[in-house]
Amino acid sequence: MFGVPWWTVVGEPDWPTAVTVVGTVVFGAAMLGFPLFMYLGHSRRGRDWAARVGDTTLGAIWVLLVWSLIGQVASIVVSHEAAAVGVLVVAVGLLGWGYAEAMRVPRTKRVDVRVAGLADEFRLVVISDTHYGPINRVRWSEGLVAAVNRLDPDIVAHAGDIADGTAQKRKEMAAPLGTVQSRLARVYVTGNHEYFSEAQGWIDHMESLGWEALHNRHVVVRKGDATLTLAGVDDRTATGPGHGADLKTALDGVTGPVVLLAHQPKQIGQARDLVDLQISGHTHGGQIWPFHYLVRMDQKWVHGLSRHGDRTQLYTTRGSGFWGPPFRVFAPSEITLITLRP
Repeated sequence: MFGVPWWTVVGEPDWPTAVTVVGTVVFGAAMLGFPLFMYLGHSRRGRDWAARVGDTTLGAIWVLLVWSLIGQVASIVVSHEAAAVGVLVVAVGLLGWGYAEAMRVPRTKRVDVRVAGLADEFRLVVISDTHYGPINRVRWSEGLVAAVNRLDPDIVAHAGDIADGTAQKRKEMAAPLGTVQSRLARVYVTGNHEYFSEAQGWIDHMESLGWEALHNRHVVVRKGDATLTLAGVDDRTATGPGHGADLKTALDGVTGPVVLLAHQPKQIGQARDLVDLQISGHTHGGQIWPFHYLVRMDQKWVHGLSRHGDRTQLYTTRGSGFWGPPFRVFAPSEITLITLRP
């Protein structure tokens, strides 16, 4: 990851000796420091300052790697110096724009889903992958909640990965979730990152904020004569006493239209033809282009609405926040307003 960008930007072009030396020192220091900062930042007693440095380095070197490979192709027809300058200009521009995209309150994406047997419309707002973490995002969290409340939802769902860190450590950033407004229900399921950060603590904390934790269970909401079942399962990686995805238990006794929250899209394999709509997150839409090609190898469904069998649809959100590198490049965050229609 560090070698190709160094060669493209520093080693191959015919720069003055001083430029080559300084550039080599910068790349060498980044390469040696990167694993240290990632360890200090993401070990059990992780230090947020180290995580910020390591995560930012990871995002920057990924963008440099991608555009250095493109620069190597471009250097067939332009000079190595021109290719190096082009790579730097594009990378710096994308990182600046990607940082702004990551830090902004997500735009609202509107999706209509037809559900057989539904007697009335339901406005379901989805947030996911907030990943409260090393960067203090209290104001961002407040802005997210304000945007959700303006959508006048019947139901609000959080599809997992609330934070990187325990509820005790990240409770200040999560606090605005307690002011989310909905007419019928606020529901939540665990993501894989909860299982790095005391998942039961997050379930308990979300319930203290007034959210229903769909911990392998379901609730039924009513709107006039219409009923809708909201079910949820633990993340597929869930471990520990009382944890582990259990769709059979979650759907026990269910009749009528069903919306299932399951953090990872690949959980659709078990839910197919048992529910009307599965809502998932996890992929971030790839977060930093072209990482979505690698995500697709694991999850297949990276973003958007897809059909599975005669009954079931899957909506995969790009998520509302970001993990690790504070950048989103060609994979914008979202708040999703899903209108469930008869």
